[in-house]
Amino acid sequence: MYSTISGVLTSLSRLLAMLGGILLLAITALVVLSVSGRALIWAGLGPIPGDFELVEAGTALAVFCFLPWCQMERGHVSVDVFADWLGPRVNAVLAVLFDLAMTVVAAFILWRLWAGMQDKLQYNETTYILQFPVWWGYAVCVPVGAVFVLVCAWTVVRSLVEARDPGRAAGRA
Repeated sequence: MYSTISGVLTSLSRLLAMLGGILLLAITALVVLSVSGRALIWAGLGPIPGDFELVEAGTALAVFCFLPWCQMERGHVSVDVFADWLGPRVNAVLAVLFDLAMTVVAAFILWRLWAGMQDKLQYNETTYILQFPVWWGYAVCVPVGAVFVLVCAWTVVRSLVEARDPGRAAGRA
């Protein structure tokens, strides 16, 4: 069961990260087209209306898409200056604590994301140029944020298992 859950969450995280990358490529193309249109106003072209609104929403979603993969791959910032001196047992305990802290932070972010979406939905706030509801941007990030919380919780379990069985951590590489 451990390997099944790990495989599913790893695959889902990887898929979301790829989606985030594709989204950033699309945002880049949008910006290039919009800036090119501004430069070619003399030729009858122009900027893409609402380009900054699309970039803002798309970038937020892309960032959320990268978070689960980063957590699964232990890619978040860490300071390892003293790690070699502490020994494997202390490092294992620190890994559990750091993963637990990240789970709390991810849950807090998801909670506030949900609350923000409810607020934007209640007041029918829309973007300035395109007039699309602002809550849509929140709504697409909520499920990805939920995956981030699940992945963070899983990494706590993973770190606990690795702390009890260091051989499993070595087999991971």
